[in-house]
Amino acid sequence: MHLLSAALLAALALSACQAPGDVNSSTSKNEQVGKVRGAQAAQADAPRDKLQAADAATATSAGYTAPAPAEPVKSMPAQPLVEYEAKSVGNLAPAGRTQAQVDRVMVTGSRVREDSRLMKRMAAAPMPVASPAMIAPPPPPPYYSQPANTEKYAEREDNPVVRASEQPLSTFSIDVDTGSYANVRRMLNDGQRPPADAVRAEEFINYFDYGHAAPKSLATPFKVSTELAPAPWNAQRQLLMIGIKGYDVPKQTLPPVNLVFLIDTSGSMESPDKLPLLKSAFSMLTKQLRAQDRISIVVYAGAAGLVLPPTPGDRQQEILDALGRLQAGGSTNGGDGIRLAYATAKQAFIKDGVNRVILATDGDFNVGTVDNNALETMVADQRKSGIALTTLGFGTGNYNDQLSEKLADVGDGNHAYIDTLQEARKVLVEEMGSTLLTIARDVKIQIEFNPAQVAEYRLIGYENRLLKREDFANDKVDAGDIGAGHEVTALYEITPVGSKATRLPALRYTETATAAGGKDGEIANLKLRYKRPGEDRSQLIETPVLRSGQRAVASDPMRMAASVAAFADALRGGSQYDGWGWDQILASARNVRLDDRWGQRAEFVRLVERAKSQIGELKPANGVAVSD
Repeated sequence: MHLLSAALLAALALSACQAPGDVNSSTSKNEQVGKVRGAQAAQADAPRDKLQAADAATATSAGYTAPAPAEPVKSMPAQPLVEYEAKSVGNLAPAGRTQAQVDRVMVTGSRVREDSRLMKRMAAAPMPVASPAMIAPPPPPPYYSQPANTEKYAEREDNPVVRASEQPLSTFSIDVDTGSYANVRRMLNDGQRPPADAVRAEEFINYFDYGHAAPKSLATPFKVSTELAPAPWNAQRQLLMIGIKGYDVPKQTLPPVNLVFLIDTSGSMESPDKLPLLKSAFSMLTKQLRAQDRISIVVYAGAAGLVLPPTPGDRQQEILDALGRLQAGGSTNGGDGIRLAYATAKQAFIKDGVNRVILATDGDFNVGTVDNNALETMVADQRKSGIALTTLGFGTGNYNDQLSEKLADVGDGNHAYIDTLQEARKVLVEEMGSTLLTIARDVKIQIEFNPAQVAEYRLIGYENRLLKREDFANDKVDAGDIGAGHEVTALYEITPVGSKATRLPALRYTETATAAGGKDGEIANLKLRYKRPGEDRSQLIETPVLRSGQRAVASDPMRMAASVAAFADALRGGSQYDGWGWDQILASARNVRLDDRWGQRAEFVRLVERAKSQIGELKPANGVAVSD
């Protein structure tokens, strides 16, 4: 009996392994197969529109609109690829490719050419039938698993101390980004010590409002002010604060807005601090819109799709419903999403209005165009069309800070990190004008220090915004932009001639600089260049920094800015501020008497306290970076 059972099982296994058409099947088996093939034929003749509807439902649940399906395939010829046409919006052919090549979406694969005799035998032979018990259930949908921490930050070193007699000029592009501060705040609140490269001092400083003087009209888009006072950490040095304040355009007078929400709906966006927070943030912005505004929604995962075509801003429920239906799943094809977003923005372009793409992502691009340089080139090419790019970072674990910040820089936009609903309100509601409306482009600063007054200087932050001295007057060189109501603050630490606090050793063969003409009363000369929107030639503003204007004690705004700068340095290791530790930073910040309407300064004090408890006492490194 056992031998008979074994023989039967072996025979069944052998028949299941044989290729169709290789062995003649028994007559009884053919009869059984005939019944099943009738059912299969009926299924094959089912209306194709039902299958297409199912495909559309799947695309909607994935967060994007699928392209039109291919024509029905009537036969199965052996061919190496299948291709279908996808309708594109606008003309967005990347460098080296024609528009026809962009419009054609091609799915490639390695299909093996079968022997013609084998193909005929397979077509003629009956198909083997599996019993219900042998049919495996369909596999579950892919589950996104967060890998180990892969967050990316651009490597950089602090600006060195520079001898004014050797390098009197310091040139850099302004920066209005604030993402670094919010991202580091998230880490500290999570009990994590931030990596040093995540800390950018200028973004810490520019997170706060220092009450710089504002221009009286848009005819002069911003005003420049300076303050000179003893450095809080060493009275033998001075701190020079440069403040730029943009003209604040009231929300109700903003020109019409054409926004494209470009939303990452890949599997990595599934956690509560990513897509759910993103949807809540954009819902806040949606409620600020007017009838003259236009909103579109483009999403991308493994593919990119248009979820909401350009829609008037007063149809808010329709926009909110589209946001509410978004779900996360799949890989991340950011390159295709960016192309489609710019095409959509061009389609709804508003002349003399605000045209902007807002990219919301964790930056984890892993399919399609994944090379950072290629993505930056794509965005840089598109800014010439008058469409700016703002990037909003979300989430933890795989956040690509380096890419998000760089894309905003080359896209004539700004970068922020959204870690809470309060931050979303700050960026997208309270600062909506400065986030959306650009009032000055390519803003550059150049300081010429007087070697007769200044022995050494050091620019605090802006390491990735430094420019060559010849770039200052070159209008073809890109620089940062200022939005309506934006503030930009820069700090220089200065060591006066004759001070005992110099950090660079004396040179044997260099003569002491002497004052030239009547300039001995000037500490430095400040030059600033900017372009008005739509113009290609820059305007020049020039302001001397006089020694007579030095204050005996730093103002509250300068002391707040100094505290924030010292905090950033402490998080990077604490090597630049003459032993200033957590207690000194805390005392300085607590003694500031400024309006704190949104509780940001109180929160800053709590962050310093948290960092002190998590990191412990600072151990400043020996020495300080010096210029080559």
